[in-house]
Amino acid sequence: MVHVVPDLSRVQAAALATPRAFYAYTHKTSSKSATAVTVAFSVLNGAPVDDAALSRFAILSSSIRMAGALLDQPTSELHTDSFVDVAAEVAKETGGSLKVIKGTDLRDQGYGGLWGVGQASVHLPALAILSYVPEGVAVDAPSICMVGKGIVYDTGGLSIKSKDGMPGMKKDMGGAAGILGAWRSLALQGALKQPLHALLCLAENSVSKEAQRPDDVVTLFSGKTVELNNTDAEGRLVLGDGVAHSVKFLNPQYIIDMATLTGAAGIATGRNHSAIYCNDEQLEATVVAAGKVTGDLAHPMPFAPEFYRQEFASPVADMKNSVKDRANAQPSCAGQFIGNHLGEFLTEGKWCHIDMGYPASAAARGTGYGVALLEEVAKALSK
Repeated sequence: MVHVVPDLSRVQAAALATPRAFYAYTHKTSSKSATAVTVAFSVLNGAPVDDAALSRFAILSSSIRMAGALLDQPTSELHTDSFVDVAAEVAKETGGSLKVIKGTDLRDQGYGGLWGVGQASVHLPALAILSYVPEGVAVDAPSICMVGKGIVYDTGGLSIKSKDGMPGMKKDMGGAAGILGAWRSLALQGALKQPLHALLCLAENSVSKEAQRPDDVVTLFSGKTVELNNTDAEGRLVLGDGVAHSVKFLNPQYIIDMATLTGAAGIATGRNHSAIYCNDEQLEATVVAAGKVTGDLAHPMPFAPEFYRQEFASPVADMKNSVKDRANAQPSCAGQFIGNHLGEFLTEGKWCHIDMGYPASAAARGTGYGVALLEEVAKALSK
């Protein structure tokens, strides 16, 4: 396969289109054995692509295919326990560390969002935290934290989805898959100058006698109480716990969360762009620029917490978990719910929420969206 590009600035997006097109997962009995694909570049205006760039593209390509394969796996194979096993393999491969809080330990330690969403499943929820600390850097130095929604299957819970709306919900862990791939690429390259943490918020939103109900009140790790008015608005609950953990324990300079969070994001930005909600203009610009370089496109949503907090007003708790007015910038509102659990970091730190529900898949296959985007963003921030 030959990519012809006008100049070096287009090479990365072209190079990374290839692994997105060659899927790593299949159950077809007629599938032929794997075929090696050689990629070559012809740059019309500029120097040849150097060996360092080619090595980086190889690492990124394998991480993109890994993330895409995770999205394609059914939940009978990729449940919360097996996702933790994948994270452990990645940690071992890279020399990073992995900490896992799972099952009733989440409940007992105050992670009410994760526990509530996943308590009804046979495979209980987990918070998997991968950490990479460059040599010579203090473990508690200001860090970059990436927090991913890992809902391995989303029935909607008791607010159950329709028969047409439920198929495909194995892909509701696209944020966690993309973040795992980005963390793997960055750790293997050893390119950062500060600690990098990936927090995978893993749960299956099931229906059973153990499932949480609309009207239940849960307490998230932030200490904030949430009245449930929609159990199908579950991703923001697990992410609320993930970002609050980051703030409390990981000394973040930047927090980036990524999720297949709302269908409204696709209405706002289409099938190819993620919708981003960001409290810092420079960070927002960095994410948008990285998307243009990598091909993982992103576009900003309005950031105005004062307009969106009111949508979650509850008479009995600090907030509800789903908006009152669905015509009031739903992607921004969903992002703001997560922001509500950042505490003072929302105004003092730098945070970006990436809603990537539509570009996470194409033609019913996982694209590995977010791997290259976050790798590019983290390297830019760590400079």
